[in-house]
Amino acid sequence: MNALVKSGKSLLPSGIIRVEGVFESGDAVNCLDSASNKLAKGIVNYSSNDIDKIKGKKTSAIETILGYKYSDGIIHRDNLVILS
Repeated sequence: MNALVKSGKSLLPSGIIRVEGVFESGDAVNCLDSASNKLAKGIVNYSSNDIDKIKGKKTSAIETILGYKYSDGIIHRDNLVILS
């Protein structure tokens, strides 16, 4: 999460350790740290089901795992708001 909060980066699959809830591409979701503190909110490029399959993986593996690739990022920096 340091990449999101301190470096202003997009959220990539490698930065995800867990997916909670059911959501679709285009939905706004919360990004939590390992202690379940809300750090950010953003619009996802993939569904919860797809993110669960690619979490922890490199962006280069997205297309191999899913059979398609919308974006390298789960949430692009332009679609992400850092919460204090």
